[in-house]
Amino acid sequence: MANVYLAYDTILDRNVAVKILRGDLANDEKFVRRFQREALAASSLSHPNIVEVYDVGEDSGQYYIVMEYIEGKHLKQLIKKRGNLTIREVVDIMLQITDGIALAHDSYIIHRDIKPQNIMILENGMVKITDFGIAQAINSTQLTQTNSVMGSVHYLPPEQANGKGSTLKSDIYSMGILMYELLTGKLPYKGDNAVEIALKHLKEPIPSIKEELPDLSQPIENVILKSTAKNPKNRYNDAREMFEDLKTVLDETRAEEKKFEYDYQDAELDETRMLKISKQMQEDIKVDDKVLSKQINETDVKKENKLLIILASIFTGLIVIITSIVFLLPIITGQKEKQIPDVSNMSVSDAINKLQDAGFKVSDTQKDIASENIEAGKVVKTNPEIGIRKVVGTEIILYISIGDATIDIEDYTSKNYLSVKGALEARGLHVLIDKKDVEDSNKKYEDSQIIEQSIEAGTKLAKGDTITLYIPNVITKYPDFTDGTYSVNDVETFASEHGIKLTIKYVATSEYAPGTIIGQSRNEGYTVASNTTFEIRVAEKEESEGVDCLEGMLC
Repeated sequence: MANVYLAYDTILDRNVAVKILRGDLANDEKFVRRFQREALAASSLSHPNIVEVYDVGEDSGQYYIVMEYIEGKHLKQLIKKRGNLTIREVVDIMLQITDGIALAHDSYIIHRDIKPQNIMILENGMVKITDFGIAQAINSTQLTQTNSVMGSVHYLPPEQANGKGSTLKSDIYSMGILMYELLTGKLPYKGDNAVEIALKHLKEPIPSIKEELPDLSQPIENVILKSTAKNPKNRYNDAREMFEDLKTVLDETRAEEKKFEYDYQDAELDETRMLKISKQMQEDIKVDDKVLSKQINETDVKKENKLLIILASIFTGLIVIITSIVFLLPIITGQKEKQIPDVSNMSVSDAINKLQDAGFKVSDTQKDIASENIEAGKVVKTNPEIGIRKVVGTEIILYISIGDATIDIEDYTSKNYLSVKGALEARGLHVLIDKKDVEDSNKKYEDSQIIEQSIEAGTKLAKGDTITLYIPNVITKYPDFTDGTYSVNDVETFASEHGIKLTIKYVATSEYAPGTIIGQSRNEGYTVASNTTFEIRVAEKEESEGVDCLEGMLC
């Protein structure tokens, strides 16, 4: 609905993004209201993980928003490039997103369009939430009169698909779907069209993420299960609660956590309501940038219900048959099941002998795994897992310890970033280099000197983790040249050193001694930028009026 331009703020010396309502929509009252609503919602939110809005206005019929320029990529681009992200990366990203959305929820503002295309990520790993364009203030009457479904259907909460409108918990659902996609690199629900996908959000439980990631810890799966519950009452109450849960999701104290469960039948939404994918939804929902062109009515829903009942009956019957085969086959064929013995902390040869004595086959393929507790060369675990019952002859894969693969982070400040970066990358870390503004002062910095680091000294990181090293970006500010301590030569030297185009204007006055600097075009504290103009005003002797006295004359 808008064109976005990269612009340069000449006063504050920075790049900005300017969003201007498209000309063909500027006369459309509905779009203008939505555009203004975006500005209103976004301008009231100030958070490091939310794109900052600098200015909002209208000029000659053009509605515009000036906002922070983000030099990065959105999460959808990152997913396409990387596939699934690491667990630590996902938790870090989700902590930033939930922290930002929590601020919006504190103000009763719902984003309503959380998807990876609306989440930017900078090179240093910082996340920025964009586009509150369809945000809705709960306590604003004019914004709660419509129940039209908006946003991307891939992240559409069931209550919105069912025409019940949005609540704070609608954002929770979308964040849960986003987290699933970041971890697996896949969307949980797929279909040939938006209607099919919307129905899956409405009726089907989220696919088990453990099938995609068998080694995923239970607390991580619980976050997804709780945030994507069909019935909002089974989800987190708001983003703040989800944020607090994510903070401890990697803690060892939660290692024995049980799976989050609830009554799925109780969680199902009222299916008798018409699925309101109406003309309004056709205008607002887009799937892969193609406008939805099909409408669902009550008859479609009933047909879908009948089909689902038939499919569910067939599926249940298959489950019964498969379960019977699993339990009866060993009896019929005479195959025996045994418990996989505990071979952890054993040498490879001893582990192989113990497994073979129990009747299992040991795979020729072995996998390496880092372990803080088990010394290198010994067995950490098996696949299938130790302790479960398997048919005799099942092939077992051994996971062998490579020792403690964690990396101790030191204090790198004052060191050369190139040498530190090379050493850390050689140990398997991702190292980002970013510049940090520092004011020009008596303390001089070298361009390659590390002045700060994102990870504190003493912290342990694993291979694949990320650390950011900050080097100085020295900012010079204009001094007060009129304080009487600077000469014109001083200003000329200052201008030459910083690439400033200096103009000197002489003003005849008797109030100041000739050569005194009495004014400057940029006040004290303004940031110096090269190739900009700067003018100073310098006092010169005022010419005398009348005739000069001659020698011997009285004047």
